[in-house]
Amino acid sequence: MSNIPVPDYADKVFIDGAWRKARDWLQVDDPSTGAPLAKVARGTSGDIDLAVAAARASAWGKFSALERGRMLAKIGAAVLGYADMLAGLEARDVGKPLKQARADVVALARYLEFYAGAADKIGGETLPYMDGFTVLTLREAHGVTGHIIPWNYPMQIIGRSVGAALCMGNAVVLKPAEEACLTALAFAEIAHNAGLPAGALNVVPGLGEEAGAALAGHGGVDHVSFTGSLAVGRLVQTAAATHVRPVTLELGGKSPQIVFADADIARALPFLVNAVIQNAGQTCSAGSRVLVEQAIYPQIKAALAERFSALVAGPAMVDCDLGPVISARQKSIIEAKCAQADREGLHLLAQGRIAADAPAGGHYVAARLYADVAPDHPLAREEIFGPVLCVMPFANEAEALALANQVDGGLVAGVWSADAGRLMRMARGLAAGQVFLNNYGAGGGVELPFGGVGLSGHGREKGLEALYGFSRLKTIAHWHG
Repeated sequence: MSNIPVPDYADKVFIDGAWRKARDWLQVDDPSTGAPLAKVARGTSGDIDLAVAAARASAWGKFSALERGRMLAKIGAAVLGYADMLAGLEARDVGKPLKQARADVVALARYLEFYAGAADKIGGETLPYMDGFTVLTLREAHGVTGHIIPWNYPMQIIGRSVGAALCMGNAVVLKPAEEACLTALAFAEIAHNAGLPAGALNVVPGLGEEAGAALAGHGGVDHVSFTGSLAVGRLVQTAAATHVRPVTLELGGKSPQIVFADADIARALPFLVNAVIQNAGQTCSAGSRVLVEQAIYPQIKAALAERFSALVAGPAMVDCDLGPVISARQKSIIEAKCAQADREGLHLLAQGRIAADAPAGGHYVAARLYADVAPDHPLAREEIFGPVLCVMPFANEAEALALANQVDGGLVAGVWSADAGRLMRMARGLAAGQVFLNNYGAGGGVELPFGGVGLSGHGREKGLEALYGFSRLKTIAHWHG
């Protein structure tokens, strides 16, 4: 897999079914080595203009729901046919272990399969109304949707965002993150070769402040979908508001896992660890806080410390517990926050290690476990976006809920207990878009609506709910006497 070549179209933009030379390019490094990996296009506002015009003129919106479903199914099958290439590119580009990159390929295909099956299942309603009227609703595509996606899960977010938009008949302009856009470009090539019509999917890599800003504020875009940081999400929403465009925002969070004394600890422990080390902690829904009932707090601390001490970070192609983080900049951000915590005397309970043969230039961060973290400490409140876990005690159910909800947003939460009543009380009381009871993540859950509350964003992706966001409702009232 390490010999998967960078495609010759990596430094181009994909507009109206064709590869076009970019005016300028950006250097992208391999996170595992720090060495140059590829030159990618530095898209401009002019490229965004061309992409939006191509999307507006595309025939895709005229395809029937049945035809759209068949096309998405065909693209999903083609994705699986290129699984090795896509997984290799994703691992090299993002730095995630190859086994995780393979799982992302499968997830991308699964999203396309799901939305292929849903395309002709989403309809309107007939509404009871006054005598002499027949009233019905229709779901229609927005038209052109803009998608700005991050570098941590390019394939998965293409599946849940672009897949849903195409399902409803929208034509898409996609701006992938400049740090990791190779699989987005490869997906465009695969979809085009599978028969997706010109203009239905356009991909313009580039900087957020250039191509991304041009897309978010473009008057020809009817809906914007953004996944990324709170700071950039605010900019995207402000830009879209200029033209009063709807926006779906997924902005991450500081997700808690809450462990009560009656929990199945043996089942919970792998989830408590994996939820924060997956993709080196660079996951919006990472379970980065573990809240533990006081009676079992020493036991959980000891068990977590044992597991964290054994974690190894290494090159993506080696399939260690975690790979490198995306960039030298991201590594420095994580390390600076941990160094500050260390200076302040926070209890570093355990730390993993970096593989001895890991390239010196790679962006590796050892997994870290902090215990007894004060609820108001930045490490307990701010998204670190790295393999850093905070564990803290609580006395009772009320305190657990208060600690879980103390942050300003809520994306995901997990609760571990044998008490069914307690589980449902917690689920109802938690400020989060998804709550998992005696599990965390539910295996990815393509079918499960996903999104945040508060500063974690608004709108929902995944499942059938995403299709409502990528369409608009029209009411028709017919008077027939």
